[in-house]
Amino acid sequence: MKISPSLVWKLEGDADETLDARLMPLLRAIATSRSLSAATSECGISYRSAWGMLRDYQRKLGEPLVLLERGRGARLSPSGEVLMDLDNTAKRRLARLLPGLAGEVSSTPSGEDRPQAPLLRIAASHDLALAEIANGLPGALILRLELSFMGSLHALKELAEGRADVAGFHVPISGRPGWDRTVFLRDLRERRDRLIRFVDRDQGLILSRGNRSKVVSLRDIAEQGLRFINRQRGSGTRLLVDQMLADDKIRQSDIKGYGKEEFTHRAVAATVASGGADAGFGLRAAAAEYRLAFVPLVRERYFLAVRAKALETAEVARMIEMLRSPAFAKIVHKLPGYTAEAAGTICGIDAIAAAGKG
Repeated sequence: MKISPSLVWKLEGDADETLDARLMPLLRAIATSRSLSAATSECGISYRSAWGMLRDYQRKLGEPLVLLERGRGARLSPSGEVLMDLDNTAKRRLARLLPGLAGEVSSTPSGEDRPQAPLLRIAASHDLALAEIANGLPGALILRLELSFMGSLHALKELAEGRADVAGFHVPISGRPGWDRTVFLRDLRERRDRLIRFVDRDQGLILSRGNRSKVVSLRDIAEQGLRFINRQRGSGTRLLVDQMLADDKIRQSDIKGYGKEEFTHRAVAATVASGGADAGFGLRAAAAEYRLAFVPLVRERYFLAVRAKALETAEVARMIEMLRSPAFAKIVHKLPGYTAEAAGTICGIDAIAAAGKG
């Protein structure tokens, strides 16, 4: 018999209500299959029960967790994406805090515990490839990750203050030659820290299918009064948007919805797909996932920052091995706008400045 700790979510109110145990598996299955029918089959519940449960939580939360479109299947709403991210992060932290509580009940002596894969605490700007490897890789390449998505600057601060082993952040390599990269050097030190190449990726405008408004720039969004969904303050993408507005002499107040924020690229794309906004700024891969129009504006490089002395640890060595593996290249190949060229290459922090000359 296998026993393990479980995570319970509650709705706070006059009488705290525990979320239906079927909800999170259903949301996870919908995110994977893009079909409510397929998800209900996978979870072993009826379509009617799933539909009723989603309708009830929409009423209780005041917004939907899943978006259903006739002929287009099902997908998580921005709120559903956030709930899934919270659940994933909480489960990883639970596993780290209680690593010895899950296992098989047998007569095996307690001293013969199975060895566990190395654990890395990663604080990082949201990235789809990073989210994929957090779900695990086959064989000896598997890593145990405590992955927390946050803004690039916040992630670097977490590394500097010892609350993370790895910090993920991104800088432009083309499209913004005059972009100020010094902001990323505040919490990095030349002798103390090293960078590891992760991926290169495309960012730009995420727009409704067909891009009927013929938008090609942030200025078009301002002049046409289109509704915009932004990323949160401190994120590398928000810094990029702000710099582009400043360079083009566009006031933030000229962007309708500038103050409305989401915390992941998927949530931005989901908001546009659901009609909650006309445009956003994010990854080509996120736009493709929701079959949205995309206008590329920036090519950027995503780095993983670590302590130089950590390069010799089993955890970081395993991560570098994984980044150089065919398994990782296969994951990246499936993401539109991504490349894994030179992934796993170790650099000094001067690579941040050099990236702008790429």
